Amino acid sequence: MNRETTDETAYRCLFERFASLGIGAKVVPYPEHATVEEGKALRGAMAGTFTKNLLLKDKKGRHFLLAIHEDRTLDLKAASALVGGKGHLSFVAGERMQALLGVQPGALTPLGLMQDEEGVVTVVIDASLMGDAQLNFHPLRQTESVGLAPQELVAFMRSCGREPLVVDFDTSPPAA
Repeated sequence: MNRETTDETAYRCLFERFASLGIGAKVVPYPEHATVEEGKALRGAMAGTFTKNLLLKDKKGRHFLLAIHEDRTLDLKAASALVGGKGHLSFVAGERMQALLGVQPGALTPLGLMQDEEGVVTVVIDASLMGDAQLNFHPLRQTESVGLAPQELVAFMRSCGREPLVVDFDTSPPAA
């Protein structure tokens, strides 16, 4: 099966899972973009809170997908302590992202968790997002955005057999 067919199959499976969970996910076109700032300019008045998603690993090779507010700046050393990482966090290469979650750089999303067959990615949600009405993510492709309520995102992750880690990145990390 070629990659395009695999991508379409994963996309269809994503929306079948939403339907099975009773999630009426709204999809809107979202122009392809390379940076958060470019995305802001291109999306216009789209509803909801926008996120940036980072796939990181610690020195023991544990993987963390952080879903944070698009404007948040993050101290990776402090974030490592808050998520239970060992040592510094570093970015995961695009090839590994594709292998783990079936998405290309620029389309990283916690919705890729359904493709994490190895079960190695821990999704970490910024606690500041949990009170928002709608969170926007790429639905496995960069040219669209899908809006989910925080509880729908959590239900989706649980349907993948995972419990998300909700972290308040505004707190100080625990003492070492």
